[in-house]
Amino acid sequence: MVLSRDERAAFLAEPHIAALSVVAEAGRGPLTVPLWYGYRPHGQAWILTPAASRKAALIAAAGRFTLMVQRLEPSVRYVSVEGPVVNTTTGTEANVREMAERYLPPDAAAAYVAMSLAQHGPQVIIEIRPEHWLSADLGRAS
Repeated sequence: MVLSRDERAAFLAEPHIAALSVVAEAGRGPLTVPLWYGYRPHGQAWILTPAASRKAALIAAAGRFTLMVQRLEPSVRYVSVEGPVVNTTTGTEANVREMAERYLPPDAAAAYVAMSLAQHGPQVIIEIRPEHWLSADLGRAS
């Protein structure tokens, strides 16, 4: 069963691991990688990634990307959003902390922030405006 607008927004706001897909070079399939993301219901979705990463370069070239999140329990449910990049800004320590705290317990989040700042180099926030949605709850009757 297709999710309602509010159901898909609420689901996307939960801290799932997303699969990001973006068009790659000619003759190759899209780059598809797992990552953390942020989302506020009925707003923009955003990712935080090293500025020098392949995904950042491919997203800049394509101008759009897709995020897909799913769960298996208590029923198979997924939401996929695709849309244009609407903003790219320099990532800050506060952004790294916000993302880490979304996914990790407090003690692990602090350690992750320290590691990320030391090892990932400059980062960017890339925001998309969800333009195209696919969603379903495969365990729910229609």
